[in-house]
Amino acid sequence: MTALGKLFRTTVLKLSLAYLVIFSIGAGLVLGWVALNVKGLLDQQIAQTIGAQITGLAEQYSQGGIRQLVGAVVRRTQAPGASLYLVTTPAGETIAGNVAVLPAGVLNHPGAVETRYRRPGEPQQSHLALARIFRLPGGFHLLVGRDLEDRETLRRVIGRALFTSLFWLVAIGTIGGIFVALRVLRRVDAMSDAARTIMSGDLSRRLDTTGSGDEFDRLAQNLNAMLERMAELMAGLKEVSDNIAHDLKTPLTRMRNDAEQALRIGSSALDYRASLEKLLEESDGLIRIFDALLMIARVEAGADREGLQDFDVAKAARDVGELYEPLVENEGGALTIEAQPGLWVHGNRELIGQALANLVDNALKYGADASTGVERPEIHIDARRMGPMVEIAVGDRGPGIDAADRARVLGRFVRLEGSRSKPGSGLGLSLAAAVARLHQGELRLEDNDPGLRVVLAIRSGPIPIEAPASDEKHELLTELSGVP
Repeated sequence: MTALGKLFRTTVLKLSLAYLVIFSIGAGLVLGWVALNVKGLLDQQIAQTIGAQITGLAEQYSQGGIRQLVGAVVRRTQAPGASLYLVTTPAGETIAGNVAVLPAGVLNHPGAVETRYRRPGEPQQSHLALARIFRLPGGFHLLVGRDLEDRETLRRVIGRALFTSLFWLVAIGTIGGIFVALRVLRRVDAMSDAARTIMSGDLSRRLDTTGSGDEFDRLAQNLNAMLERMAELMAGLKEVSDNIAHDLKTPLTRMRNDAEQALRIGSSALDYRASLEKLLEESDGLIRIFDALLMIARVEAGADREGLQDFDVAKAARDVGELYEPLVENEGGALTIEAQPGLWVHGNRELIGQALANLVDNALKYGADASTGVERPEIHIDARRMGPMVEIAVGDRGPGIDAADRARVLGRFVRLEGSRSKPGSGLGLSLAAAVARLHQGELRLEDNDPGLRVVLAIRSGPIPIEAPASDEKHELLTELSGVP
């Protein structure tokens, strides 16, 4: 398609031309209305002038009859001006006046009439006049009128002005519409070129903005934000694929080696049973990893928004703490809970409960550090309202995480060197971060001095008029399997 064809197919140019047509019609109607009113005003003034002249001539006729009337007409015709006078005999012969020729039959129709006439000395040139005709006693005719040359001149001037105005309006409007359309077309073409570059594989390309803050800038900013998110997801997908290939290779290799060893050296049913039990244990670990990946993907895709409801997250935090309290005591540690009552949120209680369970499970695994003198896990759960957010913090007294690594450990399959000896796959914090984003919040890792303090911040919801009175644990506690 040629550049001119693209220009005339743009919506901006079509809208500009449509507005131009509408504005031209409106301007034409306004100017026509003005011209019509000017003509009416001139006709009214001419009629008033003729009426005043008739009044004066009537006084002359009433005072001296036809002779005095003729004398008055003679005097008035000698004065310069656009007034017309004519007195004729009953046969139509001119007695006095400045009208030489009239169309046939005009004098036989008394009253106002718009007619053509010729002046004395101009036998070939006719003029237009507005006149009133009277039949006098004795059959005489009197014509009093006004030449309309000034009115016709004004009409022609207004007509030319109307035509010229509309011509320049259309010309300037068309040029302006083309100019605006070209500017918009350049912006759209630039965005289209950038989109084609991005679709060809260059995900680092972004749409240009001019800084004007117009609708194209806002669109470009939103699209750039979308591209940033897509780039993050693509990078995350690549990282996940690499991590899956790396982290799942080891258990799969172990499963194959165990099966091969059982086939090679197994000599009894007990040997085969032991090998099968190891295979089942490895398989369960793989299933838990894939379940965690599916849950993270579902949360990040927003598939669990339909299950949102109002509930007291303080009660959910206490329930999770009570669930893990026996496990902490078996390790010789202590778990304390401090939760403000009535921390209502609008969210998915199962996912929030699972995220809290992951945080407590991590604190149980890594909450002891002999180097700091803490040989048993000490876990503290704290839930409180902070402005428009509800924060649930899980703190421990373990070795903690360096500030440089805190953003990295929120990724999938990320495990620091000190944690590789403990069971798990590095998906617990990633799931908790995804749950926080689903609830318009964030997951923060802070220093507990010593130890690590993980804060799950989610947006608070409306407080119900009547809160549920039941103190029973929610069924989610029986479903929590602990994401590895």
